Amino acid sequence: MSVRKNRDSIVCTSAIVIVIVAELILFSASTVRADAGQNSAASAKTTFQTKCAMCHGPDGARSEAGKSLNVPDLRSEAIQKVPDAELVKTISDGKGGMPPFKSSLSEAQIHALVRYVRALRQKK
Repeated sequence: MSVRKNRDSIVCTSAIVIVIVAELILFSASTVRADAGQNSAASAKTTFQTKCAMCHGPDGARSEAGKSLNVPDLRSEAIQKVPDAELVKTISDGKGGMPPFKSSLSEAQIHALVRYVRALRQKK
């Protein structure tokens, strides 16, 4: 009887430990996902500042150089109406005088830039 009681105690304790470890793993995974979202936005802003702001301006309203090149205001209704897929294509392949960025930015970075451009609308 003592051996059976001991074995049951070990099984119960092991089950509790497994549940606690599983909860810790799930909690840390959700925290990492939340941080990744915040880091993605911060990363997109940094990418925009280094790759786009020279022509599009720090707020998307165009720099002086961008105005002279007829670069569009990214906050404008015309740009905000453009479908995401078309913005991804423009950033990837370039358009007019805008260079392509598909070789220097990952697909995830390009999609993050599109989300960043969408957020610029609220800053107008």
